[in-house]
Amino acid sequence: QVQLVESGGGVVQAGDSLRLSCAASGRSFTPLAMAWFRQAPGNEIESVAAISFMGANTYFADSVKGRFTISRDNDKKTMVLQMNSAKPEDTAIYYCATSQTTINASGSSRSYDIWGQGTPVTVSE
Repeated sequence: QVQLVESGGGVVQAGDSLRLSCAASGRSFTPLAMAWFRQAPGNEIESVAAISFMGANTYFADSVKGRFTISRDNDKKTMVLQMNSAKPEDTAIYYCATSQTTINASGSSRSYDIWGQGTPVTVSE
């Protein structure tokens, strides 16, 4: 069974850093493009960052450019979102997603067909 599990969420103060991890599991499963999305209460889900299969290309939403970085380790089937200079508006449930068909980094949720359960992030003033 293919599964994505996020970890690392929590409560931080504005200006702090937080590291979210996503681990993929499943026999004979190779996650291609991977991405982070988030959904704040009452809001639509939005893209945060994405990374191509080989990690050469990345995508960042304008709201997180210069503050967040994304990386992956294909041997371990893991992905990390490093959140720096956190802002209260970063508060949301963060979801990890991957595609079984797309290798390029994409900010569109339609590109991804496997999703994790989410990890909550709260950034206080």
